[in-house]
Amino acid sequence: MNRLTTPFAALALLIASFSTAASSFEDRKPVTVCFVRHAETAASTRTGGDPDLSEKGRERADCLARLLSKAGVTHLYASQAMRTRQTLAPLAAALALEVEVIGAQEGERQVQAVKSLPPGSVAVVAGHSNTVPSMVAALGGEIADLVESERYGSMFDHDSYDRLILVTLPVGEAQAQAIELRYGPRREAPPEPVK
Repeated sequence: MNRLTTPFAALALLIASFSTAASSFEDRKPVTVCFVRHAETAASTRTGGDPDLSEKGRERADCLARLLSKAGVTHLYASQAMRTRQTLAPLAAALALEVEVIGAQEGERQVQAVKSLPPGSVAVVAGHSNTVPSMVAALGGEIADLVESERYGSMFDHDSYDRLILVTLPVGEAQAQAIELRYGPRREAPPEPVK
């Protein structure tokens, strides 16, 4: 073998091994999922209606967009409800991303959608007071300070809109990690009962 070919062959082998290592590193990047409940609505949702966001809710949606617009978001998901789609609308506009709609009753489909995202993906899911906790639990995360409902199980307090649950889905057998953040205007405490 010629003396010139040996260094080039070694260099080619070195570059190939770095390329393989780099792609192997890319395959090990976790998927990050930000779960939020829809922002405040202009009318009650307890009767099964589909109201638009209130002014306060639009402000919260804008806060979410400012918070996550530089976070490397690659995927947006919302339920079929207008309020979840409107919560993500400012972020979708800022990132030029489409919001994929998965029905609120299709929690397992939503969980599978985020589990199947490519390594390194960052998704934002806008759900409901009852669907966000169940999806986080299905991914292996835990949320504190939930209320119990006979109909829905563990859920956010109905007046809680500022909770953002960040779930990291590691590659392999490691457990998912969940942390909770608060965003937007601070939740007002309910008035004290008159005695």
